[in-house]
Parts: sequence; structure tokens; C-alpha cells
Amino acid sequence: MEAGRGRAVAEQTEVLAARYGRTPGTRTRDRLLLIGAAVVFAIVLVAWVVWAGLDGQRPAVQATDTGHRLLTEQRAVEVSWTLSVPPGNETACIVQALNEDFTVVGWKVVELPASDRHLRTFTEQVRTAQEANTGLIYRCWLT
Repeated sequence: MEAGRGRAVAEQTEVLAARYGRTPGTRTRDRLLLIGAAVVFAIVLVAWVVWAGLDGQRPAVQATDTGHRLLTEQRAVEVSWTLSVPPGNETACIVQALNEDFTVVGWKVVELPASDRHLRTFTEQVRTAQEANTGLIYRCWLT
């Protein structure tokens, strides 16, 4: 009796395992899928690290507005800024004047010569077409 009952329980267990996807075949398949996903993730991670490491460091240019002064009699704005650029690089910056609606009412491209200093301060005057409310640096780049 015990052998027959044990076989019935085993068959019922196998039926339930097959119904709910717990067979040895599905375990093997799941394990292979997990290993494959881990390998793909590792390959993508290594490729990204290599790509980011070999990207090449270009000199970083950073400009920070330090102030502005409205020159209403001359219809201009005087903009002051600090430029951080690796020594020996010529740089150009766009200085712009904005009105109260943030519309550009004046702009100027300023070309700056190379220097042996990393951090420099500049002041430039920008003529405006309308009354300006502020002045700032729009963008700087290496030339």
C-alpha cells in the first residue's frame, strides 16, 4: 500500500510541478537565461567603461558671470565674468544683453588670446538695441 500511495503522491507532485513551471527543464532554462543576462550586462558594462575611459579629455572651458552694470546713457551693458580654461588655449565667448522679457537685445562675440594663467577675469561692453535689464555670458569655446 505504501508503495502505491508513494507513487500517487509522486505523480501528483510531478503534475503540480509541471503545472506551475517547476520542472527540472524549466529550472535549467531559467538558470541559463540568468547566466546569459549576467554575461550581456557584464559585456555592456565593460564596453561602457572602456568607451568612457578612452573618450579623451578635451580641455574644459567654464565661464561664470560675476556681474553686470547697466549703462543707460550709452545704451549698453557692461558684463564681467571669470573664465577658466587650460593655459595656452585661445577662447571665444558670446556676451549678451537681455531685456525684462529675456529677449536678446544685444550680443557680441569676444575673442580672447591664449594665456599662461588658468583663471582670468574679463569685462566687456555690449551695445543694445533696446533697454537692457541684464547682461551675461551665453557660451564660451576653444578656438
